[in-house]
Amino acid sequence: MPRRRRPPRPGALADLAPLRIFRQIVTLQVAYYACAAILILFTALVAGKEINLDLLLSWRSLRGDTTVGWTLGLVWMLNALICVVLLLLLIARSKLVPDFALTIHFLHLIITSLYSHSLPTYWFWWALQACSATMMTFLGMWACQWRELRPINFGGGGGPSRSARQGDRAAEAVQGDESAGYGRGRGRGRGRDGAGEYEMVGMAEGDRNV
Repeated sequence: MPRRRRPPRPGALADLAPLRIFRQIVTLQVAYYACAAILILFTALVAGKEINLDLLLSWRSLRGDTTVGWTLGLVWMLNALICVVLLLLLIARSKLVPDFALTIHFLHLIITSLYSHSLPTYWFWWALQACSATMMTFLGMWACQWRELRPINFGGGGGPSRSARQGDRAAEAVQGDESAGYGRGRGRGRGRDGAGEYEMVGMAEGDRNV
């Protein structure tokens, strides 16, 4: 008799699909550069600076001894904050956030080095990448965990759940019985027919043996 295989964990094949991971990486990387391009374009127009591709892809623009370098650094940090929302929407799993966040910055290193024809040598660029990756990782994990731990409401409409409604009905029934005099145990109460009061008296030991 052939041995039955254990059924796969729900979502396991989808989570490990190479094509899906590749699409997510490409989508995040394109969104990363698209958001950065929009922010850099807006900042350059407001500051009256010349707009060129070096502001986006060249590591030589990120210098710690110029105003333009610090402004671009703030823009890239804001871009990392926006990417936290993208990680929450596209990834939505806290344990996968560090891998995707580090992959984004690693690909950015490769693209920047190819565009500039050399590896980055400015300490400001490396410090900015470290801060950006750290913020993207921890805030992304926190956002995904917050989403994963949110309670699921199956009742719809935001109303009380079925168990809560049943509990309220049981409490109302008990209160109704007590108000009508249907007390349990030793005490005084009113008969079911409303004919008068009665008092429950304990049985003597001799009566119990009868």
